[in-house]
Amino acid sequence: MSSEKPNTSNQTPPPDWKAELDKHWHKVSERTLHFYHDHKHFFKLSNISAVVGGTLALSWLVSGIYIVDEGNRGVVTRFGAYTETTQPGPHWHLPMPLEKVTIVNVEQQRFIEIGYRDSSRFAKASIIPQESLMLTSDENIVNVRLAVQYQINNAKDYLFNVKDNEATLKQLTESVERAVIGRNNMDFILTEGRSEIVAEIKKQIQAAMDLYQMGVTIASVNLQDAQPPEEVQGAFEDAIRAREDKQRLINEAEAYSNEIIPKARGAAARLLQESEAYEAEKIAKAQGETERFDQLLVEYEKNPAITRKRLYLEAKEKLYSGSNKIMIESERNSANFYLPVAGDAHVNHNNISKMLSDADSSSDNNADKANSHKPAATGSDIRPSRSK
Repeated sequence: MSSEKPNTSNQTPPPDWKAELDKHWHKVSERTLHFYHDHKHFFKLSNISAVVGGTLALSWLVSGIYIVDEGNRGVVTRFGAYTETTQPGPHWHLPMPLEKVTIVNVEQQRFIEIGYRDSSRFAKASIIPQESLMLTSDENIVNVRLAVQYQINNAKDYLFNVKDNEATLKQLTESVERAVIGRNNMDFILTEGRSEIVAEIKKQIQAAMDLYQMGVTIASVNLQDAQPPEEVQGAFEDAIRAREDKQRLINEAEAYSNEIIPKARGAAARLLQESEAYEAEKIAKAQGETERFDQLLVEYEKNPAITRKRLYLEAKEKLYSGSNKIMIESERNSANFYLPVAGDAHVNHNNISKMLSDADSSSDNNADKANSHKPAATGSDIRPSRSK
């Protein structure tokens, strides 16, 4: 029976990290020592000082490199005195303490608040009575809150001409605001005068900034609120409502006036045109009648008897055209004629005229021969009767 022994020759022993570390450290130490012995002249004190000094000098010179971002300006000062203003981009200046660079943002919109402090857009603004309460020209007190938005236009002037720009601008704005408010009455400030007041404040602030050479441009002035004090605010609200009602009634009256006046003017123009047309019609008709009479006069002078006869027949035709019945009385005591003129639609008026002329031909001829210049038979010979 054979016994089997376990094969332990193929198993790897665990590594000895400490021994490996000592081995590598020994190699590095030997190589360093050999390098030191081979280059011993490099490690003299003078050479080490030169290397350290050069490194420090290079680092000092490199510290003078700076970059100006877009929208900013770099103001360079040498021992505190202004040297130059650099534009956006990489630049170099003599390192500290010889020269110093101050970066100024000239595109940032800056704000100052007069009469209130708005710490957060979610929190309610706190009112500062010492700044907001102002006296008007009519000796009333008004609560005014103002916001000024400004921008730097000259970095050099902004840094050197005024010590504390924001505090100076705030005090100047408050002074100008009180002066402008004090020249106007309360009603004008609370109602239609807001835009005018804001424009005047902005103009005066900018003029003062230019006088001080602060390098600041006033972008906008916003009148956040203008209200009477809380103690009398109710009375002022009633007055405002009454003023609004007055304006509303005035607007309604003007609208009614604008509606009625054009209609009246149109009616007047129409009546005037109608009267002018009527005048023209009457004048034209009169002129036509005059011309017709003149023409008849010419014909009458040529042949009076025929003209009188024709006029007589035309007059009877015009007279009897609207009659229902015509009774003709003969001079010879003959039977009367009954003519259904208007009742029968088939009767012709020309036939009626012919019948009338035949009936009166004998008497008319005798009268014309006796006296040609006298008028013919008059209307007394004919007695029309109208049936109602």
